[in-house]
Amino acid sequence: MRLRTHLLTANGSSIAFILICLSISYYKMLLSLDQIVFLTFVALIAGVISFFVHVIMTRPIEKAIGLITFESAEIAAGDFKGKVPLIGPLEFRQLALQFNEMSGKLNESFTKLQQSETSRRELVANISHDLRTPLASIQSFVEALQDDIVKDKETFERYLNTIRLETKRLGVLIEDLFQLSRMELGTEIVHLQPYFLDDLIIETLENYQLRLDDSKCEVSVDIPEKMKKVYIDPDKLKRVFINLIENALRYSPAGGLIKITVQDQEPEYCKVVITDQGEGISGNELSHIFDRFYRVEKSRDRQYGGTGLGLAIAKSIVELHGGQIGVESTVGIGSSFWFTLPKHNLLEKIN
Repeated sequence: MRLRTHLLTANGSSIAFILICLSISYYKMLLSLDQIVFLTFVALIAGVISFFVHVIMTRPIEKAIGLITFESAEIAAGDFKGKVPLIGPLEFRQLALQFNEMSGKLNESFTKLQQSETSRRELVANISHDLRTPLASIQSFVEALQDDIVKDKETFERYLNTIRLETKRLGVLIEDLFQLSRMELGTEIVHLQPYFLDDLIIETLENYQLRLDDSKCEVSVDIPEKMKKVYIDPDKLKRVFINLIENALRYSPAGGLIKITVQDQEPEYCKVVITDQGEGISGNELSHIFDRFYRVEKSRDRQYGGTGLGLAIAKSIVELHGGQIGVESTVGIGSSFWFTLPKHNLLEKIN
């Protein structure tokens, strides 16, 4: 039996019982027949009116329950975007409000699940692509060496060098994947300590001196005088500088200028900006530039090298420090990658 039918049946039964009791009462009061008929008629009219009022009052309840039932069926079918209107008595409006909140959270969770599944598929596809290319190259060169196709020593050494480079690239890819997975799982721990940013920048540039000489790019560094120490994990933040400088070198023209600027943003943060004179990044690509395996070049050829994980790793490290990272770019002029770092130990503040 439906709820509204049940309520109306209960109301009708109670009215009938009241009429019977009134009729008996009128009879026991020794009233005349006309009086009994008149009073019974009045009570009957009141009962009919009460019944129809009950019919009208229960209609919003039935409608509210029907809408909640319909939206529940939609959720069961996988559609979480529906909303139940806030109608009916207060309790049903509260129920509809809580139902809408539940539906919204389910929709958010389901969207995240879909995005996670999409990311997983893309990750598997990208890993397969990035592993297959160097492995195929290694296999072809090894087979050539095994079949004694190569006779002269110069070609032999070139083949061995290619195998070494491809093996190194595989090692870099696997190491990047391992580090990124640890950060996304939350198992990576930062050991913050007060450290001068200018020292870290100098150390990083010293490590890249040979690359800078080969690319013939110039690097300018602008750091405010009397810059205070910031709380960082030097080893991990050095990886951020390496990835961003490597990215700038990869896309900068020969003889281009790379600027590293540190801005003191009182009182909480400092901002680091690394600017290149590369080709720039179009607006529709900026929102994906920090995604795993994303490369600006759509052909995914190996003209620029890299694993497509450097910027994703840099983003994870900066966020572990409590900072933010972003990019501003103009096509044909260049790009400016920036990130912020807290001047104080945020972990101590939390504790």
